[in-house]
Order: sequence, then structure tokens, then C-alpha cells
Amino acid sequence: MQILTDIQSWLVGMMGPMGPLILLGGLGLFLVICTLPFMLHKRSEPFARLKQTNETARRTETTVALRRADEKGADKLEKFAHFLEPQNKEQLSASKLKMLRAGYRSKHAVRIFHAFQFLGGVTFLLGGLAYTLLTRDPTVEPDMQSMITTTLIPAAIGYYLPTYWLTKRLQERQEQITQGFPDALDMMLVCIEAGQSLDQSIIRVARESRAAYPALAEEFEIVAHEVKAGKERVQVLRDMSERVGLADITSFVTTMIQSATFGTSIADALRVYSAEMRDKRVMRAEEKANTLPTKITLGTMLFTVPPLLIMLIGPSLYNISKIN
Repeated sequence: MQILTDIQSWLVGMMGPMGPLILLGGLGLFLVICTLPFMLHKRSEPFARLKQTNETARRTETTVALRRADEKGADKLEKFAHFLEPQNKEQLSASKLKMLRAGYRSKHAVRIFHAFQFLGGVTFLLGGLAYTLLTRDPTVEPDMQSMITTTLIPAAIGYYLPTYWLTKRLQERQEQITQGFPDALDMMLVCIEAGQSLDQSIIRVARESRAAYPALAEEFEIVAHEVKAGKERVQVLRDMSERVGLADITSFVTTMIQSATFGTSIADALRVYSAEMRDKRVMRAEEKANTLPTKITLGTMLFTVPPLLIMLIGPSLYNISKIN
């Protein structure tokens, strides 16, 4: 600690009160400048040019014409992909799965997410630095610890803010699917008993539930489109289970697969499972109702007990003060 104090005193004597901050900013800028060439000019692997030529030859004008407009801006992040995406395949797969469960299905979703993290960290870092410079008292020697705190903490907040947003969106989407799934099963059962096939009932449920539960309707629409495209229904249902990541959906998929495998009636399986889902929804509602007294205890103590004590003890204290 004495060495740090001596270095800080020497910097203040050489460059004034802002010497430590200037040195820290210059060091960070130097590291960024030194790192950018290695990140932007990544060494090409052997046969990379041949591979790129083959990929270019396979592209057709139809594929380019059907490219979505939102992917055009994301293609600009292609040269930054080696540091905007996790290099580990397992981490990259986990990130893509998390983005899918949150409802972001673009192939560039992971890159855009990490780009927002990088931009958020840099923006909040510059904002914290500007706040430190504007609120600094010129007559007081700056404290190195306080300056680092006011610059690094906002940078950490800006970096983890997209993660918080993604987690919040994922939880809200799963909650919406959980709430609407029993109603969707009841509607699917009615459609099947009316004579429609499972694929037709899924399409009808997706269309009818879009107004109340758009996330659930989107998942059913993906299942319907994949089945229409010729993908095997069992694999489509398993992909839905993995994509949503909920125990209720996983149980539903298992029930449908077992019913198709053993040749049992889908209507009977849906009738039993939909009744179970309704019971689980009632149990979740009762569980939330049972936790309400515990949650309102603090509010009751803060806003009810103090006024009651004032009304009961206040007159006595006033009379005692008058006697004295």
C-alpha cells in the first residue's frame, strides 16, 4: 500500500491532481489500441480461401433476395464474430438455446447480445468517467479508490444490464406459456374430439391463443410449420420441449410420443393430461395465495403498527409531558 501511495504522490506531483486518472485512461487506451489489430486481423486458416470460394459459388440469387432485412445490419458484425461469440462450442450452444427460449430466433442473436454487452459497458464507463470529472472538486486532491469506484461500477452495470433483460424476458415468456398451456390443451382436446387431426388442432390452437398467449401461439406455429415442411413429428415435439425448457411441455411431449408409439387414443391422453394441468394451475394459485400473509406482514408492521401505537400511547405521553 505504501508503494501505491508513493506512486500516486509522484503522479500528482508530475501531472497535477488528475495524474492518476490520466495514467489509468492512457493505459486503457493503449491496451485497446494494441489489441484491436489482433482482433480485427485474425489469421486465416489453411484452405480458408478455397472454402470461402466454394461457399460463394453455392450461393444463389434467390437466397440473397430472401434474406431478411434485420439480418442485413447484423451481417456487419461478421468480422467481429470471433470475439462477439463464445469460442467454446458448448457455451455457444447454451447461449443460442437461451436466446431461443427468450424468443430471439435470429442466427445473429448471440452476436447482437454480446455487442450490446460491449457497447453498454463502454458507454456506462464513459458516463461514469464524465460524472467523475464534472463533480470533482478542484481544490481537493482526488481519491484514487473513489474514482475507480465511480467509473468501474457503472461499467459493470452496463455490461450486465443486457443479461438482466434477457433473464427477465425468458422468465416472463415461460410464465406466459405456463399460464396458457392448460387452456391450450382443453382447446386441443375439443378440436380432436370434433374430428380434427392433431396437426389441424395445433394450427387452430395457435390461431385462437395468439391474442391471450402470443408466446405459446408462436411455439405451436413453429411446430405446425415444421410438420408441414416434412420433419418427423416426434422430433418436432422434442425440439419444442428443448426450445421451451418447461417441465409441463416436456411431460406433454412425452405423453404424445408414448401415445403415438403404443397406438393409444390421443384424445384420452389429452383428457387425462389436461385435467392434471388444470389441477396444477389451481395448486399454483393456492400456493401464491398462501404466501400472501407472509408478504404483507412487513407492510402491516410498517404502515399499521406505528399509527396504532401513536393513537394508543400518544395521549398518555402528552398528558405526562404536561404534568412535568
